[in-house]
Order: sequence, then structure tokens, then C-alpha cells
Amino acid sequence: MSRRAGVALWAAFAAVHAWLTWVGVVVVPAESFADVDLYRWWMHLGLEYGHWPVLDGPWVYPAGALLPMVLPALGTTWSTTGYALGWCALVAVLDAVATAALVAPARGAHAPAGPERTSAAGAWWWLAFLALLGPVAIGRLDGVVAPLMVLALVHALRRPAVAAALATLGAWVKVAPGALLLPLLAAARRPVREVLAPAAGVCAVVVGLVAAGGGLGHVASFVTTQTTRGLQTESVAATGWVVAGLWRDDVRIELNDALITWEVHGPGTTAVLPVLDLLLVLGVAALAGALWLARLEGRAAPALSPGALALLAVLVVTNRVGSPQFLAWLAAPVAVALARPDRSPARWRRSVAATALVAAALTQVVYPWWYAGLLTGDPLTTALLALRNTLLVVLLALGVAGLVAVLRRGADDGAGADVDLDASPR
Repeated sequence: MSRRAGVALWAAFAAVHAWLTWVGVVVVPAESFADVDLYRWWMHLGLEYGHWPVLDGPWVYPAGALLPMVLPALGTTWSTTGYALGWCALVAVLDAVATAALVAPARGAHAPAGPERTSAAGAWWWLAFLALLGPVAIGRLDGVVAPLMVLALVHALRRPAVAAALATLGAWVKVAPGALLLPLLAAARRPVREVLAPAAGVCAVVVGLVAAGGGLGHVASFVTTQTTRGLQTESVAATGWVVAGLWRDDVRIELNDALITWEVHGPGTTAVLPVLDLLLVLGVAALAGALWLARLEGRAAPALSPGALALLAVLVVTNRVGSPQFLAWLAAPVAVALARPDRSPARWRRSVAATALVAAALTQVVYPWWYAGLLTGDPLTTALLALRNTLLVVLLALGVAGLVAVLRRGADDGAGADVDLDASPR
């Protein structure tokens, strides 16, 4: 990248993060940064009164989420604005590291196919995605794990142990990054040594620290607390009920006071919850099998991005929660596919990149700007949400299609090799 291009990229980076910070902290803090203020309150209770989540009781998040929450709290827990600014600074630093990794030349252990090609397109797309997704892109824990996911996928082929450690650390903050361990296992030459061992090491450190703090009995509480959730209004599975609610009196949207989420209730909404849980398990299992088949056929490297996208999209599409920040999960495989064009077909990259950007823009329109309209049954807002959810299903289909295309190519340059799927098969 030329110096001029680098200056332009980092100027855009600063502008995007300044804009998102201003909108989240100043313009619509109650709508977009409510979770950040909840983080502040939890850390205030811990630092001032010694009552910590996980250590002193069950918590909705994995224990590792304490780390990003406590860092801004070292500055203040008394000022809502001060803590929010510290949070935005933390996310900006992590995003900066991820952006730098997207444009950096590939280094590390050599791969059979030689050096990877790199492109600044991934970094520019990443910034556009953040801007279109809006303040929710940085005002949640997902804003912390998204750059960790980018870094994990960037280093997947050259430094698989680093990638596995980053994905596992991200999973201890918010569960979704743990899904990346499946494509990492398929792509690694020595899966146990390069993926399972680093992942186990990170888990041992986190669990050990929690045990030292007296919270071992609550270390898995984030799993059980999720079972009380209903069908969240923004989720893909809720789309039919939300649309039907425009004219049906037996469909209603209500606040879950305990979890502070809006859920849809109506005929069949309770029955669909175990179906979603089953579909999630089956979807992940099927994709894990496809990734391992890609490994056996020598196509693990080109399967990395579509496999990761499909896995993360399954977590979104079959999720009973469906919060707007979940879209941040999908950014990592797309950004890395654009930044490392050797790994996936050009047509596939263009399709997923465009679809994800439109889905991000629609998400911001619905949340935070028109969210009140969604809750009160505004037809236009409901239609936009339905379109956004349709695009999430499309992204899942594109991820699966990309993975199937890789499998159809058959063995090429050997397991774990970087190959150009745009080239004709040999």
C-alpha cells in the first residue's frame, strides 16, 4: 500500500470511529449505548463494593467479558459519558489492530503455495461495514470480539496457534468466536498441537482465574441463563410473527424485564424455541463435517472463509435472540476474504460483501433510528426488518454455496494450501 493510500485509509478509520462515538455517546446514548452503561454499572459494583459478575453469582456473559468491561472502568465508573468514551477508545484500538492486520503482508510460517496476496479492499470494506452498521457496531461486547475474529482469520493459515488462542479468548467474551475453531481445526496441519492445545490453554487460564476468585460454580452460568430467553423481536425466526402482528391481535411484542429485551409472543412462538436450538446444533454439525471433508480433499484453505461465514450465519439465523450487533460476527470472514483474495473466488467475495453491507445498513435504520416504530407496529420499519432478515438467510446460503463450491473442486494443491479458486482446476 502506498503512503497516500495508507493516509487515506487511516483518516477514514479515524472519521468512522469518531462518528460512531459521537452518535453513540452524544446523539442517541439511551438507544444505542444502553448496554455500555450496564457494563459500567456492573464494574462499579465490583470496584466499589466488591460484588463481581461470575465471581459472586451467575452472569449472562462468559467470564472473559469482565476484561474489556473493567478496562474503561479503570478511568471511571461514576461518569456514564466518561466510561462510554473509554469503551469507544478500547474498541477503536482493537479495530485499529484488526485494520492493520488486514492490510499487512502475510508473514509467518511458510505455506506450500507461497506468499498470500493481500489487498486493502478488506480494510476499506471493514470500515464501510462499521459505518453502515452504526453505533451498535462499537457499543456492545460484539465490538470487542469482532476485531479478534478478524485477527484469528487473518492468522489462520500462517499462525494457527495464535488464531486458535484469539478465537478462544473471543469465545470467553462472547460465545460466537468459538465457532471459528472448526475451520481452524480443518485448516491446521497439526490440529491438536496448533488448535486444540492453544484453545485448551486459554480455557485453563480463564477457568483458573475464575476459580481463584471464588466463582468456579458460576463459570458456565452464561449457558443456563440463555435458556430463559424467548423469541426476540429482531430475530430471523420471529419475522413471520412480527409481520403478522401488523394485523393480528394475538401477536404482541413485550419487554422481558429480567433481560431487558423485546420479545414477540403469539401462537407457536414458544414451540419454535426448541426447534431453533435443534437446527443450530444440526447446522453446526453439518458444516463441521463439510469442513473436515474439505480438509481430506486438500481444500481446507479456500474453505476457510465460506466455512466461517456459514457457521457464523447459522448462529445468527437460528438464534432466538437476534440482536442487531450480531451482524458484527459476519464481518470478519468477509473482510478477510477481501483482504486475502487467494482464498476464495472473486464472484463469491463480491456477492457476500455487497449483501452484508446492505444488511448492515438496514440494521442501523431499524436500530437505533426506527426501533420505536418496530415495537409499535410501523409497517415500513417491519418491512425493512423483514428484508434485513431475508438477507441474513441469503448470507447463510452464500456461505454454504461457497463451501459446496470448494468441495466440488476436489483435491488440488494439498491440505492447507492457498489456492486461487478463480483459476481453472488442474
